[in-house]
Amino acid sequence: MTDNRFESANTLRVKAVLLGERLDLRDFEKNRRLAANPLTVEAGANGCAVLFRYGAVVFFGLSEDREKRFLELLMPLTTRLYETVHTEEIVLKADASADEGIDAGVAVLRSLSIERLQLVAEVLAKSVILDFYETSVDAGFGRIEPLAETLQRSGRPGPGSRALIRHIGDTLSIQGRMVARVQVTEKPELLWYYPEHERLYARLADEYELNERNLAIERKLDLISRTAATLLSLLQNRRSLRVEWYIVVLILVEILLTLYQMWP
Repeated sequence: MTDNRFESANTLRVKAVLLGERLDLRDFEKNRRLAANPLTVEAGANGCAVLFRYGAVVFFGLSEDREKRFLELLMPLTTRLYETVHTEEIVLKADASADEGIDAGVAVLRSLSIERLQLVAEVLAKSVILDFYETSVDAGFGRIEPLAETLQRSGRPGPGSRALIRHIGDTLSIQGRMVARVQVTEKPELLWYYPEHERLYARLADEYELNERNLAIERKLDLISRTAATLLSLLQNRRSLRVEWYIVVLILVEILLTLYQMWP
């Protein structure tokens, strides 16, 4: 990396923001680019921003006012803005003699080089999107729980097959985005070029429990999906049984009418 705008700094404020479902980065890829994979661009004379297609942006060295203005610039480029903005903040400290990692809530780096900042951005961006998925999954649990309680009390599923189908669809949507877009458990492509930073990334990922949180979300999604599918199956079986009884009743009525007509 040729741009070392933070090399002389001792500390740096960092903030990750999840804006929406997807960011269109084509304009930024052509202009103001400092580095790629992940895309890193200038943000003012003394700051930068790392942008991710899955809707996250991580700011380095920006004031709150400049962050706000940059977000306003990104909003028209964002697909499906989320109602709740998820954020993550941290302070970076440069210490050439220190062991890199997080100490007392401060991330200590040997230098504030662009490639190190990109790795920090990778971890923070994944953390905020995991926060979003955790909130979404908990909301899914909240919707499924009353249906499961109804089944427990009465032994029969309550009404609402359409809602169950929607829950299954939401679950599949989250699973698809996690696998296809974010790839939380995958190592950043940057480590192919800077393998010496693999230990730093591993420590940051461990601090934010990326793998553990991802696994917990997958388990919850699987439970929601199986619960919704079971309730939907019971509803369908109940309706099928009801239709069978209707058919039996119609046959009996037809037999009775036939016997009545045959009666002398």
